[in-house]
Amino acid sequence: MFKIQTKNVIAESGIDVLKRAGFAVSPEETDPDALLIRSFKLHDAVFNDALLCIGRAGIGVDNIPVDRCTEEGIAVFNTPGANADSVKELLLCCLTLASRDVIGASEWVKSLAGEGEKIPALVEKGKNAFVGPEISGKRLGVIGLGAIGSRVANAALQMDMEVSGYDPFLSVDSAWNLSSKIEHVTDLDELYRSCDYLTMHIHSTPQTYHYLDAAAFAKMKPGMRILNFARGELVDDDALLEALSSGKVARYITDFPNEKLVGQKNVVALPHIGATTPEAEEKCAVMAAREIRDYLKNGNVRNSVNLPNAELNRLGESRLCLLHENKPGMLNQFLEIIAGDGINVEHMLNKARGSTAYTIFDTATALDEATADRMRAIPGVVRVRLLK
Repeated sequence: MFKIQTKNVIAESGIDVLKRAGFAVSPEETDPDALLIRSFKLHDAVFNDALLCIGRAGIGVDNIPVDRCTEEGIAVFNTPGANADSVKELLLCCLTLASRDVIGASEWVKSLAGEGEKIPALVEKGKNAFVGPEISGKRLGVIGLGAIGSRVANAALQMDMEVSGYDPFLSVDSAWNLSSKIEHVTDLDELYRSCDYLTMHIHSTPQTYHYLDAAAFAKMKPGMRILNFARGELVDDDALLEALSSGKVARYITDFPNEKLVGQKNVVALPHIGATTPEAEEKCAVMAAREIRDYLKNGNVRNSVNLPNAELNRLGESRLCLLHENKPGMLNQFLEIIAGDGINVEHMLNKARGSTAYTIFDTATALDEATADRMRAIPGVVRVRLLK
């Protein structure tokens, strides 16, 4: 029986997927075969030797030591697109907050409590302090046109905005999901110069750290309104505050508050609630659970951030799954061992992702652990699993 240890509160619908597969699931499981988490930080964790994979019920994996997991032969999964509708809906709300000081206006009206019959007159006198532009007819720049970015871009069109999208890694699937009315921009500077609003939907990596810095702000159209529902590290906070002070940026809406931003004028900071809906939590939990289930039972890899996607229908008596270095000669060594045992390969799959490769063999007759051990002895092999 596979054991799954949860590190956060996980939606029951996700837990049920694993329990129906015959897995033991609880926070108390020891020496687990898999971890199912949300935002639990694992950078200081010591992983047991039996751990095969980590399922992240969400998109960001900055709480997981992905490189170390790869070295230790641990697959890391996330759930792209599962929370896309939740984030999209909140961001559409915040487009209005970026234009009009709705929050400030509401707080000011609350301060009039006790003024009695004078309230209507005070409201009419003071409302001009909260004037802001309409979003209709303005141009929204979307950086990153994946599951969330494409939804935001299409929805903004329905709000009578013009939309420019920038994504040098735009996938075919994402392209099919985009309206033909969205302008695909290949020059990021052009997007900065032409847009009135800007939203980012890219991953936080060493390459995207402080993606919006002083140089980027300098290229922007004066009065830019920026929404960040991706990751806080994408923005240089010091440069942002300078841009807010100068008027280059009119307002900044973020789901990632910190000590530099909270309380600053023209900053609206929300408590990381982009994906906090019952529907999104269920979708993420179910997707992560299915990824864990399919990897543990069948060795199939779907939505991994450190292994290549590799899915193969089961055929034959045994399945051998190998995680190994992506270098010449590895596949031949595996096949020589199998053929040396007089066993026929029914079908196989070999996929690579950078320096990492993953191979699946289905054999006509049963393999034993002695064969798997000979595979493990090959230099460059990280992990071998024999499934029957």
